[in-house]
Amino acid sequence: MKLFDSHAHYWDQRFDDETENGVDDLLTNLFRETVGGIVNVGTNLETTMLSVRQAQTYPFMYAAGGIHPGDISDMDSLDALEKIWTPLFQNPLNKLVALGEIGLDYHYTPFDKARQMAFFEAQMALAEKLSLPVIIHDREAHGDCFDMVRKFPNVRGVFHSYSGSAEMAKALVSRGYYISFSGTVSFKNARNVKEAASAVPKEFILIETDAPYLAPHPYRGRLNHSGYLLHTAEAIAQIWQTSLDEVAEITEKNAKAFFNL
Repeated sequence: MKLFDSHAHYWDQRFDDETENGVDDLLTNLFRETVGGIVNVGTNLETTMLSVRQAQTYPFMYAAGGIHPGDISDMDSLDALEKIWTPLFQNPLNKLVALGEIGLDYHYTPFDKARQMAFFEAQMALAEKLSLPVIIHDREAHGDCFDMVRKFPNVRGVFHSYSGSAEMAKALVSRGYYISFSGTVSFKNARNVKEAASAVPKEFILIETDAPYLAPHPYRGRLNHSGYLLHTAEAIAQIWQTSLDEVAEITEKNAKAFFNL
């Protein structure tokens, strides 16, 4: 049994700083032992290129790239967005399988809602033009993220590390969106997340680490990595009242379908 980690950030310096032999040794062992696939996600141009270079090193690692709402302050304007990103996605050697993570984050104040919305909309339009799925970051911005989904009915995507309601999850699925659950689904106080995992049809669920963040119970607060994905899968198995093997099989199949692998 191997698990598919649909969202991680292995370019993060923490992996070299906080693991005994560095990120390359960690990934080599993970792919050998417990992991069947990883989507390595960039949050701006620089980290997207780092994601691409890492993905090119491992047969079962893929890359995604986009401008995270927390990184838009480093962007001068939207003018060069399409010109810069289009050739990256059109080169198959880059192993880019999705545009993201993109979206909205209203957690930290103050935030520039208008600028976040402009970058989100522009990247949704680019995904539509390039026929790419999107990876959406939604933190305390559920209504506005859902409105953006409705504005682009031809774009399909996944809401990563889902934190919305079960009702919103079902509405997203009705529009062809997938829902991805991170280690938060294993937290004892995550009632809303567990309810959403119970409400979403099995064929629309992905699992992820969001490594190095959001380590599941019992490793909460530590450096997260794909080896801990097992605990997220176990939490889903409990919710589904099924076996760990079935969760691994279904979520791997779903990931490959979503990312066209």
